[in-house]
Formats: sequence, C-alpha cells, structure tokens
Amino acid sequence: MTDIAPTGKILGATVRGLDLSRPLAEQDFAALLAALGAHGVLRFPAQAITPAQLRDFSARFGGLQRTVSDANEPGIPEVSILSNIVENGRPIGIADAGQDWHTDMSYNPTVGFVNVLHALKVPRRDGRALGSTSFANMHAAYEDLPADVKRELDGATAVHDFNKFWENMRARPGSERPPLSPEQRAKRPPSTHPVFLAHPITGRKVLYCNPGYAIRINELDAHRSDEMLEFLFAHQLQAKYQYTHEWTEGDVLMWDHIGTLHNAWPDYLPHEHRLIKRCQVMADRIFDPAFLPTAIRPARAAAAH
Repeated sequence: MTDIAPTGKILGATVRGLDLSRPLAEQDFAALLAALGAHGVLRFPAQAITPAQLRDFSARFGGLQRTVSDANEPGIPEVSILSNIVENGRPIGIADAGQDWHTDMSYNPTVGFVNVLHALKVPRRDGRALGSTSFANMHAAYEDLPADVKRELDGATAVHDFNKFWENMRARPGSERPPLSPEQRAKRPPSTHPVFLAHPITGRKVLYCNPGYAIRINELDAHRSDEMLEFLFAHQLQAKYQYTHEWTEGDVLMWDHIGTLHNAWPDYLPHEHRLIKRCQVMADRIFDPAFLPTAIRPARAAAAH
C-alpha cells in the first residue's frame, strides 16, 4: 500500500510502499500527481533502480529532455549524471550545485514540469550530509502577495533568458566560463510566460517569475519592471516559504518546477564525492486536461473557481 506522509512543513512529503523499478499503476500515478500538487517535493527513500528504470518512471509524467553529452548515462540520453567525481583526469558528470535560486527550463517555450533525481553518493562531513537542496513554495508566495501587486500584475508576462543565468555564473570568483557566443544564444532565445501561472495540477495561481532567469516584465516600463522584479525575488525567497531536503543514498526526489523554486547548496569539497542521476521532465503534456487522471480533475476545477 502506498503511504504519503507530509513533512509538516511548507513543502515536502515522503512516499513509501512504491517500488519505482516497476511500472506505475494508474491509481498510483494519480496519487503521485495529486501529492505533487499538494506538497511540491516528494521523497521516495531506499530506491534501488537502474538508470533505465529511472527514465521509465520519469517518462510517465511527460516528455524527457534528451542531450548527447559525456555527462549522460551511456546509451540513455534522457539520464544526466550530476557529479563532482573525476576519474582518469576526466569528470564523469556535471556539477549542479551553486546555481542559486531558479526553476529549470523557464527560459524555454515549453517549461520544465518535474525533476526526478536518484542519489547514489552523498558527501558527508563529521557525520552530516552535505549538498542539500532547498525549495521555495510559489503557491504560498502568490497567495501572500499584496492585493495591489496582484492587481498590477494581473495578466502580466515576464521574459526569461538563459543568458542571465550564464552571466551570473561567469561573474563568480574563479569562473573561466566564456560569454555565450551568438550561435549559442540563438539556440536558447528568451521566452515569455505569465507572471501568475495557473498550476496545471491544483488549478491555483503560482508566482512564476524566478531570479535565475526572469529579466523583464513586459507590461511595465523598464524602471518599474526592475523595481517589481526586485520586490518579487525578495518576497518569494522569504524563509517562511522555504524547505530544505537533506539527501540520503537511495533517495529518489521528485519536485514540481512550476510550483517551486530550488537551490542546490555547494557546501562540499572536490574530494567529498556526490553522484546523482537525473531526468528532466518537460511540461509538454501536463497542461492538456486529458493528461490528468479523472480523480484529479474535479479538485482542480474547484480550486480554479
């Protein structure tokens, strides 16, 4: 039997009783979607799954990002390797910590829906796990906005640009990243999304405007846009909206990109090894009402009204 136990905090629940190496039954899929909308971050502890099984579980929730890279699982381009481990002088993955607060793929026309990560090695120091991931609740951040801000931004849109993230990383001490070339920028042009987005599972509004990628609110003049973005970024990152997950080997962690922001903390050293396999699920199906199981549709409709 599947058991979903909330953390009791602003985000997060632990899911027990599911073996993710096996295909999801329809009722389990519906329960996980509902829990994802309610809790934003789901932990499945003690999962022993292969990269192919991680891919197959993730694909139940939408289309998977595919890349051809040395940082992918060999033969499985949907599974990325997040790691600081170097073998024979070559890194075996890419680092994902230290990117600051953001939500993945908001710079894409088709945004990210969920991340699914499987922890294989977790760095520790003095018995304490390092490399935790923090999250912020964008349902709550929207609900707490002042009424005048909600009115001013009703129907507004924001530009999200990958180059903002890239330049922020280049500005860090010791960075050797070159600027994006015109060809690289052309492959990832800015995208525009509503500042207030109706969440596809809950039907409630979320604040979809993150400090990692958002650069301009289109309906405001430049000065007011900068002023408003500064306010929104400070508002959404208040401690009361945050929850931090401390990793354990075997954890599969799934989180909702639309209803949360996240930040992976780079508090470990090169010899303190971290190894995680990841699938990035795109929101290419979730906005289609037919995608949602029947059990979720009435609750979402009620929330929207």
